[in-house]
Amino acid sequence: MDNATHSLTGLMLSRIGLDRWCPRAAWLLLVSSNLPDIDIVMVLKDSLTYLDNHRYMTHGVALSPVVAIAAVLLVRLFSRGTFPYLRSFFVALIGVLGHVAFDATNMYGVRLALPWSAKWYQLDAISVIDPWIMLVLLLSVSAPLISKLVNSEIGSKGGPGRGWAAFAILFILAYSGWRTMLHQRALDVLEARVYMGEEPKRVAAWPNVFNPYRWMGYAEGRNFQTIHELNLNDEFDPLAGRVFNRPENAAALGAARKTQTMERYLRFAQYPLWRITPLAEPAGALRVEAADLRFGQPPALSFVATVVLDRNLQVLSEEFRYGTAQLLRSKRGDGQYGLSVIH
Repeated sequence: MDNATHSLTGLMLSRIGLDRWCPRAAWLLLVSSNLPDIDIVMVLKDSLTYLDNHRYMTHGVALSPVVAIAAVLLVRLFSRGTFPYLRSFFVALIGVLGHVAFDATNMYGVRLALPWSAKWYQLDAISVIDPWIMLVLLLSVSAPLISKLVNSEIGSKGGPGRGWAAFAILFILAYSGWRTMLHQRALDVLEARVYMGEEPKRVAAWPNVFNPYRWMGYAEGRNFQTIHELNLNDEFDPLAGRVFNRPENAAALGAARKTQTMERYLRFAQYPLWRITPLAEPAGALRVEAADLRFGQPPALSFVATVVLDRNLQVLSEEFRYGTAQLLRSKRGDGQYGLSVIH
């Protein structure tokens, strides 16, 4: 999730009672709810290193106590007086685990089992930035402030906002559960259909930012991928989606896969869409590109890895870039989109 959501959720957790149990709970939760994202410093080196390390060890369950201890020490550095270290640790651990759990609800996911396993875990239920959760959090923060202003005018004392905080936390839990159930409904719809004359090998559904009933549906077969606009309130037509066939040049795909850039990228990309484009210069060269369909579809693709091969399939260049990738548009229009089959 975005850091504003993490921060406001931490604040709500402090107000439901943790601030009465542990001094400085609000600061501890604000810090610990954001500290797992310290891996953003890796972007200073290069974007691929950041992709390697984003949601890495600091988002694994095994390292959560260490991150919590770091949050405690950071808050202690700016605190005076007595400091209950043990209580502070447990409060900070709640913030860290809450951050990890929140990140697991979206389609980016987390690698919970590091350092023993690099497998990604994600519910694909909530967008990285969810406007409904943000709206409730902002309401729960602003309502007590407005109440205090009104009460100060009439000479009474306003409350600490525990009721609003409890409402926000309960909403997040209920909303997340509801969207997880809707996500399963979307998967059931996709799995029950036939695509290109065959049953799908794999399906996925990714959330719409605003409408919980709308999903981006994905189905994969032996030699194709399809993308669908799926509305759970309407009849689903499996023939209405976009189809991407596998590129025919398996040798070029194999050569591209062996490069360091592509190997590192494919540890992240779970639904790679491939494209092979002939280049005018040098003669016989090919550009092989891969982009994860979770984050866009042609021509507006993001998280793109590119390898340029010569006519003998020797690597001329390789790169990775974030952002909308117009480079996946072929000027000649003869590139092939598609799926590479992993044997």
